[in-house]
Amino acid sequence: MENAAPNFLKDGPKDAPWTLILAHGAGAPMDSDVMTGLARRFGDAGVRVLRFEFSYMAERRATGKKKPPDREPKLLDAWRAAVEAARADPPAGARLALGGKSMGGRMASLIADEVGADALICIGYPFHPPGKPDRLRTAHLEEIRTPTFIRQGERDPFGRREEAAGYNLSAAVHLSWATDGDHDLKPRKASGLTHAEALDQAVDATVDFLRNLPR
Repeated sequence: MENAAPNFLKDGPKDAPWTLILAHGAGAPMDSDVMTGLARRFGDAGVRVLRFEFSYMAERRATGKKKPPDREPKLLDAWRAAVEAARADPPAGARLALGGKSMGGRMASLIADEVGADALICIGYPFHPPGKPDRLRTAHLEEIRTPTFIRQGERDPFGRREEAAGYNLSAAVHLSWATDGDHDLKPRKASGLTHAEALDQAVDATVDFLRNLPR
């Protein structure tokens, strides 16, 4: 495995009952407004959050040159390294959730069963490329065993609410909808909700899901 242990950004209490490893999406870093907003909200809700960056994004940060995401095998190895690092220094009795925004969550979903995660959290799952609803990325979600919570914007171009009715998902998958949300869960002004309120609601719903999971 060529990926070294990540340098985590940490939020939340060290003795939290849940540790959530959180990975970014394809185009925004681990300290983007949305990632930071989510991590701080989870931390305030009593979840320990460890954010990490894929190597292509870390290289962008170091060089200022925009690079495309790494290929899937390298992204998955980065995830495995993150899980190993998190497990090397866990709070006593903490349960481990893998999660992420968009691509980060999708990559987590591909290894959640493999690494024995206690839960999987996806924010804005990319069910398909925008404008290509026939190119679904759901085959593994039909059989996933890890308890999974997906918070999706109702008008997310990567998978809208009306499209999801036709998805064949495992019984382990719980799909939750952000009112009028886009891929960042951001609603339009006409909805009467702010982006901050949408993130509050997403984190509240996710934490409720985690707290209600049996051991």
